[in-house]
Amino acid sequence: MRRALLLLVLAGCFDGTLTDDDAGTTVDAGAGGADGLVEGPARYPADRTLSPITPSVAAHLRAIGTGGRPDVFAKVGASATASESFLHCFAGTRVDLAGRVELQPALDFFRGGDAAGTTPFDRTSLSAVVGMSAGWAISGDPSPLESELAAIDPRLAVVMYGTNDIQLRNLPAYADNLLTLTDELIAAGVVPALTTIMPRDDDPEADALVPRYNAVVRAVAQARQVPLIDFHRELLPLPDHGLGPDDIHPSVYREDGLARPCIFTADGLRYGYNLRNLITLQTLARMRDALDGRPAPDPAQPPASGAIDALPWVGSGNTAASTSRDLDHYRGSCNAPQDESGPEVVYRLEVARTTAIHAGVFDRGSVDVDLHLLRGAATEDACVARAHQELTATLTAGTWYLVVDTFVSQTGGERAGEYLVTVIEE
Repeated sequence: MRRALLLLVLAGCFDGTLTDDDAGTTVDAGAGGADGLVEGPARYPADRTLSPITPSVAAHLRAIGTGGRPDVFAKVGASATASESFLHCFAGTRVDLAGRVELQPALDFFRGGDAAGTTPFDRTSLSAVVGMSAGWAISGDPSPLESELAAIDPRLAVVMYGTNDIQLRNLPAYADNLLTLTDELIAAGVVPALTTIMPRDDDPEADALVPRYNAVVRAVAQARQVPLIDFHRELLPLPDHGLGPDDIHPSVYREDGLARPCIFTADGLRYGYNLRNLITLQTLARMRDALDGRPAPDPAQPPASGAIDALPWVGSGNTAASTSRDLDHYRGSCNAPQDESGPEVVYRLEVARTTAIHAGVFDRGSVDVDLHLLRGAATEDACVARAHQELTATLTAGTWYLVVDTFVSQTGGERAGEYLVTVIEE
């Protein structure tokens, strides 16, 4: 098969990730891995709330976070981030870690940070405003994101967008904006932690789209090897999904009628803001440790083997790096006239049972790659569906192929380049 071929086995419970352009690095024993182990970029599985910080990821975070105030982070998001129930309580005395003494040093560290006259916990952020989307944060000159970075000079950032972006019904634009926002933070020497969004119990149609948007969050975080906080995963088992009366914003624990979002007892953690505050503090502590050069909390991962057995699945790649040019014009039931003679990346799916999927491929700028679904063989005649960026299909048991192929323009030539790809079960 082609060098670009990857195997994706779909069977039973779905959970896993893979990037197709993984490159290994050598890890020594002092970095948390076995001596001489060739380590690949970390995959971000869906069965854990905080993404792995392997020796490779820790080294990457240190390479990013070279400037700014080490004890200051920026808050970047919409209403659930702008709310005083998010993080503000850490600046006060009503905090109950409920025995999690390992978090106290990080709590004290960031309490001591100077974010333009306040702590970063209770800072009113210029880049966290009610009702806004990811595109807003990076628009304007200066943008809200640039204004906040200039105001507080942070080394870290906590980011959550998507709830309002769903209202725009434009998943490719969201992917573009979130990746650009993440890249701007990295370019500024700021290490971002990306957060998945809450369920939308206020709107069944919007809630059905949440997994697609969260798959993009996971894909961006994994592609850039920055921390991911899977808030959505933690909310699902809670009463009312940890949401308040409006079924869209997190709920908060109360004592004697007063909001207490930094109480992390079992009772407190039945509420959405309390839960988000805890997992965000845990992430800040992990990021601080990584930047300080402490041993990575997660073991080294070998380079991707090319085989996974679960969904959701996310990856990233660059068709310009592929040597495969075997698929040019997708006939079959696609009957597609587009010239796809540029390089492609082919993913194989072995489906054990009938499975409905949503697949997306997201590019930026002059890059133009398209998505093709092939049944039974990696040939042009086997094409059953194609899309510029998103497709949904019901797959019967058997072998399928998902192809990310490069469009060739009559005037602009090959439009090869970087992309993100997501596949989820619907």
